[in-house]
Amino acid sequence: MLTMISRIEEVAKSVDQRQVECFLTEINRAERIFVLGAGRSGFVAKSFGMRLMHLGMIAYVVGETVTPAFHKGDTLVAFSGSGKTKSVLEACQTTQQIGGTICLITGTRSSPMADLATCVVHLQTDEESVHTGSDHFDLRQLKGEHRSMSQPSTPLGTLFETSAMIFADSIVSALIELKNCSIDDIIHRYSNMQ
Repeated sequence: MLTMISRIEEVAKSVDQRQVECFLTEINRAERIFVLGAGRSGFVAKSFGMRLMHLGMIAYVVGETVTPAFHKGDTLVAFSGSGKTKSVLEACQTTQQIGGTICLITGTRSSPMADLATCVVHLQTDEESVHTGSDHFDLRQLKGEHRSMSQPSTPLGTLFETSAMIFADSIVSALIELKNCSIDDIIHRYSNMQ
């Protein structure tokens, strides 16, 4: 855990504050926010959408049965470590065609999604350097080839997903201050049907 914490701290220190300010500005002025991610990044997106709802913002999760149509002027927040996950990329392309704003949280500096996004927050998690060939950590483990490398402490995209979750929660904290939200108002929006 301490190794993972130290790596997340490195990621946090490397975040470009201009990207954070752009993201905060876009989220703060959005009338409706749609969140999306695939796999575990999707869970992070859903968590972020839930917190936005707790703040009294209008937020939806793409793909849910109660999610309305996306309209011009809406904002899509996409979470993708690679920046090229097919389903998320297609949603970004649709967002651009409709005339919406795309905010991307990613672990990859250059990608098809980054090319479409108005705002990109790059979490430097070294996802770009993770190999999928015979040098991949899991394959080496199966073969019994143990080599010292930084990725094994945070395998399979874990560093991006965990960093993205912490980043999203830090944005929520900033929004609480910007919007002067009271804790009572936030708690009042918690689900009571569980």
